[in-house]
Amino acid sequence: MNLKRLTDQAKKVVDKRGGNESVKQDLGELKDIAKGKGSFKDKAKAAGAAIKEPGAPNKQPPRPPAA
Repeated sequence: MNLKRLTDQAKKVVDKRGGNESVKQDLGELKDIAKGKGSFKDKAKAAGAAIKEPGAPNKQPPRPPAA
């Protein structure tokens, strides 16, 4: 297994999705979906739709970084 190749691929995916901030927003959106109400099937559909679009929608202002 070539670790350098794996890290390069991961960097490309992150850059393609819009960078680190976009990935963090996606994670926050997925956490909200997972904690929300609804069946597993509904949550899976919502998560699939959310992942198709990089970055979370601007529902709320971004959180300041933890100190």
